[in-house]
Amino acid sequence: MIDMSLDKETILILDFGTQYLQLIARRVRELGVYSRVVSYSVSAEEVKSFSPCGIILSGSPSSVYCETGRSCDPKIFELGVPVLGICYGMQVMTRFFGGEVTPASNREYGRASIQLTDLGESSIFFASTPPVQNVWMSHGDHVTRVPEEFELLARSFGSPVCAVRHRSKPLFGLQFHPEVIHTDYGVDIFKNFVYGICGCQQNWTMHNFAELAVERFRNEIGGSDVICGLSGGVDSAVVAAILYRAIGRQLKCILVDNGLMRKGEVEAVIRMFRNHFDIELLVIDASSDFMGCLIGVEDPQEKRRRIGHCFIEVFSGAAKKFNNAKFLAQGTIYPDIIESGSSLDPKSDKPAATIKLHHNVGGLPEEMDFELVEPLRELFKDEVRKLGIELGLPVEFVGRHPFPGPGLAVRCLGEVTKEKLDRLREADAIVIEEIIKAEWYDKISQAFAVLLPVKSVGVMGDGRTYDDAIAIRCVKTDDFMTADWSELPDYLLRKISTRIINEVIGINRVVYDISSKPPATIEWE
Repeated sequence: MIDMSLDKETILILDFGTQYLQLIARRVRELGVYSRVVSYSVSAEEVKSFSPCGIILSGSPSSVYCETGRSCDPKIFELGVPVLGICYGMQVMTRFFGGEVTPASNREYGRASIQLTDLGESSIFFASTPPVQNVWMSHGDHVTRVPEEFELLARSFGSPVCAVRHRSKPLFGLQFHPEVIHTDYGVDIFKNFVYGICGCQQNWTMHNFAELAVERFRNEIGGSDVICGLSGGVDSAVVAAILYRAIGRQLKCILVDNGLMRKGEVEAVIRMFRNHFDIELLVIDASSDFMGCLIGVEDPQEKRRRIGHCFIEVFSGAAKKFNNAKFLAQGTIYPDIIESGSSLDPKSDKPAATIKLHHNVGGLPEEMDFELVEPLRELFKDEVRKLGIELGLPVEFVGRHPFPGPGLAVRCLGEVTKEKLDRLREADAIVIEEIIKAEWYDKISQAFAVLLPVKSVGVMGDGRTYDDAIAIRCVKTDDFMTADWSELPDYLLRKISTRIINEVIGINRVVYDISSKPPATIEWE
């Protein structure tokens, strides 16, 4: 695996297990500064090796006074690097310096109002924020005694200590969560820490990333070929774009048509790549193989397993056509790394010799013996889209909604057949077409149709029908970890429903999914 540890100013985030980990990392990135997540167990020496401009200690579901409580290397506080402890992170820091943490008699979950206690020059941490402000709390423990070396910066009704700072060292702590959008001045607080205290200069841009990444890939890959599997999604397209800029025709792309893509998707991908890149593109029609492996299968997990296994066989056979290929490119992005836990090990970025298992390509067998190339493993989804634009990919392609790896198989509930897929494809195309016409596409994070495994009675003309039902799913979300259903205007829902029932043979009913995530998931399977 090619090392993508770029030379840049870095804010290091020590993860204690917070649910808001990705939000913290994203808030820093949005300020034009690179953030990197590592485990809370990282040593002070390993922290120094990253040369961070600042360190953030995350929250945690643990309690610092319990035997299972997690702590960091206390030598980190002696490095002279600014440290911000958030929630549990503040408790770890203040307890190390002699403060006291206890279970709160009045726990705080949700919105709370804090009062700043220090409005002088020493309160640079809260610069440009009002003396009373709304924040987001989520804690059962709190600091009840501030260490002697620290001073109190803010309090709330439920917490006597909401913010602290060391009197002589650049150490700061917050009981609330500035990374959550419900904290009114969270962005300002991050700016004050990242710019004012850590002295960062906003050098994390997709232009800089592209320039440095292209140079490094060109040097690392040399004269070998790289295989890239295209899925029709944004990630694989951007991977191909950056590698094409680095190595040109040494890039060999494979597009597996599994028969489970959206209407016109295969043709659109071929057209986009042929128009923008002079590369070898091998298109394999394996739709009959995939449909064959799904006969009689209704369980969603079994669908995924069989699709993944079939992909392995098809892709492995195609890869053998490229004798000079030494590398395999994948569209792994930073949330994949964080959620798998591999980035939390500070030693996890060492080059890997062979591929064993990876969800992005269905789990390729280790005997393929390629070195792994993951150009996007440092990036969040929004950064991938920005990079795509920087690399000249069409806006309409880069801005596409996410699409599940198993394709329409997990949107066709029950057994998958060609007839059902064709029906679903037509309905889905109408949904997207009407949402685009109404200029709602960019207001929605994901929109699609689902073919339900139920029939219902209807009336068309003077006749009775007994046909299938389509569900429409439209959601809005920042991170896809949680999501709310989108409140489409009545006229748009009416237009979509009318067109599907009139134009898609075999459908006589359309319903709209108004479930949020959680408790529902975005996809139905």
